[in-house]
Amino acid sequence: MKKNVLFLTVALMVAWTQFLFGQNELASASKTHHIALFAPLYLDSAFANGQMIDGNSIPKFIMPAVDFVQGAHIALDTLSLNGNSVDVTIYDSKSNTQPIPWLIKYRKLDNVDLIIGSVKDPDYHELAYFALKKNIPFVSATYPNDGGILANPFLIIVNSTLKANCEGIFSYLLQKHGTDKIYLVKRKGDDRVDNYFRIINSAEGKPLLNIRTIMVDSTMSTYRLMNKIDTLHTAVVIGASLDEDFAKSLADACYPIQKKHPLVLIGMPNWDGFKSLYQKDVYKDFPIRYTTPHYDAKGSTADSILIKKYFQLYRTRPSEMAYKGFGITWYFTNLLLKYPGEIMSHLNDSDLSAYHAYNFRPVYNQKQNNVPDYYENKHLFIMQILNGDIVREW
Repeated sequence: MKKNVLFLTVALMVAWTQFLFGQNELASASKTHHIALFAPLYLDSAFANGQMIDGNSIPKFIMPAVDFVQGAHIALDTLSLNGNSVDVTIYDSKSNTQPIPWLIKYRKLDNVDLIIGSVKDPDYHELAYFALKKNIPFVSATYPNDGGILANPFLIIVNSTLKANCEGIFSYLLQKHGTDKIYLVKRKGDDRVDNYFRIINSAEGKPLLNIRTIMVDSTMSTYRLMNKIDTLHTAVVIGASLDEDFAKSLADACYPIQKKHPLVLIGMPNWDGFKSLYQKDVYKDFPIRYTTPHYDAKGSTADSILIKKYFQLYRTRPSEMAYKGFGITWYFTNLLLKYPGEIMSHLNDSDLSAYHAYNFRPVYNQKQNNVPDYYENKHLFIMQILNGDIVREW
């Protein structure tokens, strides 16, 4: 029942958001800033004539978008506009009646100053190409992929790509484990992470770190791993897969070894979503590391605002997607207010962030290009899954 209330609230928000935020401090505003916020809410599939089609049943896959929008809503409702007017429209990127191509064709987005999207393909590409055509900053909030887009200096990727996460791990290894024995464990045929590390490691012409690759067919046993690593020195094991079964198998293999020999396990950015790694009794006092561009400092002013307001509205605690919706919307709306028309030149104003600093850097996938393919957040954190909780390490 609680989720139904949340979902219905979002449906109403989509209908009335322009009014809510367009009226803020309107009398004293010198200019109205227009923001378009996109999320895959599937409202046409869930509602008919104002009623939920399936009664009390809401598809789980819709909830991340709902949470993101509600976090964004609270950010917009909390911001101090300082005499400015902000007109925000929330769009359902999966609308049957007004899909993104329709919005573009009928020029519904032409006066937008900023686009924020928690979207994937094909919506991601459609918005990115439109943003380039109209010179509008497009914030890709949650999609950890560049989608092969080239020469788009108005595309901003917040949720760092897999390659950027590998760069973050590499930087961590250089600073913390440069003299240790490093092993990259991968499945046969799954070469993407391995290839990224080879490119990163040889960027200066010769390898900076000695990284040994261990390939397995499916699972890794403790016995086999023991025979592959040097237990006389600290072993750093990189889990080079996005698969949960692989992650669990590797963690299971590492756990007995680390009781007797120094061992560090580092996984991929999606390992934080693997429930099997949070079993306190299975991995007691064994930190399983992963990278993330998102870190919500508990107890901060922004954290307190979100938790309090979210509970007042929805009688529950905000999810990770709600945190992302709040933090990203807070930051980029503040950028728009402070630097209207110049956001792309001021992407790293840390004073405006709700939770942590960003480090947006231009990415040139082809070095001879003069125009960046996009801007990507390179500020990554090393987190630990430890005894069922998540703690920051680096």
